[in-house]
Amino acid sequence: MSQWVASQPIQPVRTRGHLLRILGVGFGIAVVIGGTIGSGILRTPGEIAAHLHRPGLIVAVWLVGGIYAFFGTLSVVELGTTYPLAGGWYVYARRAFGPYAGFVVGCSDWMVQTVSVAYLAVAFSEFSGELLPQFARHQKILGIGLLLALMLLNWIGLRSGSRTQEITSFIKALALVVFVIGCFALAPLANTASPVLVRPVSSGGLLAALVVSLQAIIVTYDGWYLAIYFTEEDKQPATNLPKSSVSAVLACIAIYVLVNLALMHVLPMGKFAGSQMPVADAAMALFGARGQQLILLVSLIAAISTINATVLASPRILFAIARDGLMPDWITSVNRGGTPISALLVGTIVASALVLSGSFDTLIDIAAILFVVVYLSGFVSLFILRAREPGVPRPFKAWLYPWGNGFVLLASAAFLVGAVIADLRHALFTVIFIALTIPLYFVLCRRNRSEAPQMPSEGN
Repeated sequence: MSQWVASQPIQPVRTRGHLLRILGVGFGIAVVIGGTIGSGILRTPGEIAAHLHRPGLIVAVWLVGGIYAFFGTLSVVELGTTYPLAGGWYVYARRAFGPYAGFVVGCSDWMVQTVSVAYLAVAFSEFSGELLPQFARHQKILGIGLLLALMLLNWIGLRSGSRTQEITSFIKALALVVFVIGCFALAPLANTASPVLVRPVSSGGLLAALVVSLQAIIVTYDGWYLAIYFTEEDKQPATNLPKSSVSAVLACIAIYVLVNLALMHVLPMGKFAGSQMPVADAAMALFGARGQQLILLVSLIAAISTINATVLASPRILFAIARDGLMPDWITSVNRGGTPISALLVGTIVASALVLSGSFDTLIDIAAILFVVVYLSGFVSLFILRAREPGVPRPFKAWLYPWGNGFVLLASAAFLVGAVIADLRHALFTVIFIALTIPLYFVLCRRNRSEAPQMPSEGN
């Protein structure tokens, strides 16, 4: 199947405008930190503590999740520096498996990113309503307003969007570091012998608790790959991508582990394990009622930073697919500021519609499965492209290859199997979604072959 699809001719389209090569290491660090550290770290630690309720195990699973993100980063950095094109995972899947597989991966990736934007916009509006109760009745308006504001910032150009990312990521990371310092400096060591709320999953034994905990942590680390979407706009991707991605993922691991240690220092294990928002509880223990307001403010900044990182990345996916002739060529429009404006507009409209709908739980559950499928496509692509294209220059080679890449591939496969077993209904919906891409792919290919200008053949 993949060989047959790969043999089908694809008419490249002419892009309208071009991406700007203006980014550097600072932006790469900012987009990874901004896209990875979100509201998950404010909520997930309490869930993990309820499953494991042992400090050593809690730290260990966060480190294991960090190791997964680290080796995943090394794999995609090799792919990104070897094939420095906009589009991220789509580029590698298309190269390894052919146009249709690339199309499926690209569409899946774009859907995951767009659903995430809508989900985070809703979270932003909820945080706003808690911080300022007078806004609680206007949550949908707040969410869409934020999406439109970030769209306009990115419409102005890549410089505006990237600077916004750098500022919000710095504030978010600094706030968490200050929180950690405050926990150790201002609070005495909590009583770790307090009663613990054990969640039902723990009745399945320690192994079940570890598996569920690792699944939640891998989702919380999601975003470690975001710099790969911008390699075509990086001034020196061969050197900048490794520096920014590796340093950023190490920073995320350090922050996540330190936040958990700080929470265990302040909160008794019983309260830690029973908390839906342990960071807010710890802040209240330190600063009283104002502590919760401070965490809500940090949550707002975290949501803005994560949404902006995704709003920056997702248009590059559609742009790359369209540039290869697999979507209408008007999606390749790029303005003078270096923004794929048509793709940005499409993403904003779809995300806003999801926010207005008020209910997209099914799409969120499908996206939770698809994002691992996207991961898997990249890790398998690395194995295939290493074997098939040994002569291609590779400015960066993944450390401990093939063991590191094999580890993240097997871990992703295990995660996918677990997600399917736990949610067969939405796994079926995921299969239906992928099946729907087949007629869409052939319709778009036929349309583009008939409308695209004839390109000179190689050798003429």
